[in-house]
Amino acid sequence: MASTTVIETVTITRPLKVIALICGLLVVILMVLGLASADWLMAAGWRQGLFMHCIDPEAPTPLPFDITAQPGCYAARPAPYIKAAAGLCVATLAADVCGALLTGLGLRSADHRTKFRYYRFAVLAMSLALMCILIALVIYPVCFAAELNLGNRSVWEFGWAYGVGWGAAIFLFGAVVLLLCDKESEELYYKERKVVSAEGGARP
Repeated sequence: MASTTVIETVTITRPLKVIALICGLLVVILMVLGLASADWLMAAGWRQGLFMHCIDPEAPTPLPFDITAQPGCYAARPAPYIKAAAGLCVATLAADVCGALLTGLGLRSADHRTKFRYYRFAVLAMSLALMCILIALVIYPVCFAAELNLGNRSVWEFGWAYGVGWGAAIFLFGAVVLLLCDKESEELYYKERKVVSAEGGARP
């Protein structure tokens, strides 16, 4: 009888990475809602988003920013800060989709080296997404304040879509932190077992 010692690598998925993936998917939903909405900035009879602005039927005149138009929704004003914020939010969505996809591939991978590589690139992608959304959320109100005297309204408020942007930033920050937690010591365990085999055949 001969015995052989075999060392096996056992991979166990930790819930932190799964939660990070869920956060990434939630960010996708939030960013789609924010990009599609016109409720970033609101005043009496006026709603402004990243790609369109809407005029209510009973909007008082003169309209904000000296716009002359009938009630309805139109393409967003060509203000540089609106274009910049829209581009940054689109970049946020694209980077987050990449990060969530890489996280999912890391969870599915059986090879720990490949798994770590996926997680590393996922952290970079989601960090880029976080940076883009934070810049967009800062420049939007700051640049709007510079043209406030053209608004023709005394009261302005940020709508739910702007709040959704901050929600996406919070989930992105959480996803990055969760992916960074124990990323090098991941879920690897080594198990040792002995295999006993009988030597067959008679010696001459």
